[in-house]
Amino acid sequence: MDITGRKLFVKALEEEGVDTIFAYPGGTVTDLFDELYKNESIHMVLPRHEQGLIHEAEGYARSSGKVGVCLVTSGPGATNIVTGLADAHYDSIPLVCFTGQVPLALIGNDAFQEVDIVGITRSITKYSVTVRSREELGRIIKMAFYIAKTGRPGPVLIDLPKDIQTALGPSVYPEHVEIRGYKPNSSVHVGQLKRAYKLLRSAKKPLILAGGGVNISHANERLLAFAEKENVPVVTTIMGKGAIPTKHALYVGNCGMHGKYAANKAVSECDVLFSIGTRFNDRITGDLNEFAPKAKIVHIDVDTASISRNVVVDVPVVSDADLALEKLLEWAEPKKTAAWQNQIKIWENENPLAMRRDRGMTPQMIMEHINSSFPGGIYVTDVGQHQMWATQYLELDRGSSLITSGGLGTMGFGFPAAIGAKLAHPDRDVVCISGDGGFQMNMQEMATAVAEGTAVTICILNNYYLGMVRQMQQLFYGKRYASTCLRRRVSCGNGCKGPNGGCPPYVPDFVRFAESYGACGIRVEKEEEIDAAFEEAKKHTDAPTIIEFMIASDEIVLPMVQGGNPMSEMILK
Repeated sequence: MDITGRKLFVKALEEEGVDTIFAYPGGTVTDLFDELYKNESIHMVLPRHEQGLIHEAEGYARSSGKVGVCLVTSGPGATNIVTGLADAHYDSIPLVCFTGQVPLALIGNDAFQEVDIVGITRSITKYSVTVRSREELGRIIKMAFYIAKTGRPGPVLIDLPKDIQTALGPSVYPEHVEIRGYKPNSSVHVGQLKRAYKLLRSAKKPLILAGGGVNISHANERLLAFAEKENVPVVTTIMGKGAIPTKHALYVGNCGMHGKYAANKAVSECDVLFSIGTRFNDRITGDLNEFAPKAKIVHIDVDTASISRNVVVDVPVVSDADLALEKLLEWAEPKKTAAWQNQIKIWENENPLAMRRDRGMTPQMIMEHINSSFPGGIYVTDVGQHQMWATQYLELDRGSSLITSGGLGTMGFGFPAAIGAKLAHPDRDVVCISGDGGFQMNMQEMATAVAEGTAVTICILNNYYLGMVRQMQQLFYGKRYASTCLRRRVSCGNGCKGPNGGCPPYVPDFVRFAESYGACGIRVEKEEEIDAAFEEAKKHTDAPTIIEFMIASDEIVLPMVQGGNPMSEMILK
């Protein structure tokens, strides 16, 4: 018996186990919303902006391990999710995004709210397609979910013309699908892996570099067991933080532009860099000619295209991280690395990661109190200085996790992603760490959070500036703070070199903003006020709490490597 496309759409979601969909209505998707309205097994979340919507789906997917599902209308609804698609693409987040489209006969006629969203998103999705036949609808949806979650995960976009949604066609939803030309790797080349392991065994100064692929493939336990058996120190990328517990004796820290001194020195001095699940982007490598100059490099990654694209490696291994580590554990045996580990400890003692404690409340103090107040929490950051401080000072163990925008660096990501994470895990503490600039990019999602009863604790580090750019202006642009002061008004003069007695008041008032939505708002100005603020936030179990932390405008993230320079050239003071 034939059914409409809209009925098959809902049936497909049920078959795929979708329990939550982030959706914003519009003319070309009203039929789909009408069908979802009749369904009781799929929870529809109504965000207040489509960019917030897709970041919420990202947070949901990252924290749950499921595919995040989005539904938006055509035209501006579709274009508003482009940033989120790019973000998910770079950070390997599995999403299936459905966009409405004008009827097939109107495509190409510049109809109302018509855009070529497939053409726009082709380079930032794993697969992007307009459904042009009702008979193909079920197969295409099945393909979308399969592609999104296999191999290197990522976003898929399905463009659904309005007439396809109402047309009759087969009611069958396929159980599996074969896709010519798409065969994700599901094995490991044992010969290549043996070459890689042989290189590791020969090293006197071995180092494991763990990237986000370790967390994505849930290979954390195997990585920890392998590192312990081999007795080899571990550094991580920002996306790889949490690959092993951060308090473990073998964990050195993050490497890269704002990485630990000891971690960057270890990368520069190691003789074998055994990397797993990283793309070697420029935030990690700096000057490619000076990256790990003394090392033979092993690169294990599920994505063939990522291997030797940025850094030419000595032993490439195409494999899922968990699968490769499972095999490596069969061969693992201890190495003598005491001298090498002692050298790393000397570097750590030379320049420990720490901020001054004699200048009032610092970001480090805030992160330390988050560690003690929310053990086992899900920490979600926005993008900027606060993000770097979070990746430097948050402690991650088996029970906690970090969600952040790494590859694209999307301001406005943090708050909606935290909402998505809380919807996926309503019984876990979810802490959003944001800057005053980043929070304002999607602050309208406070309405979504209140409507959904998501008790996210939002920590806004307010320094009155777009801090990361301000930091670059302070260090490299003669303190010319162009367009980074968030207190600036047209009445301010030119040539301002920083805060002074004539500065206008900051807008908005985040405490009153929270209260206007029926949420809780707290302002913290001293370290001794932090714990009480967190305890108050925990009392509010059906709505978010904003805690505004007033920090110094001139705090900067250190260490820092200027873009394009070798990672060995760190600014330390």
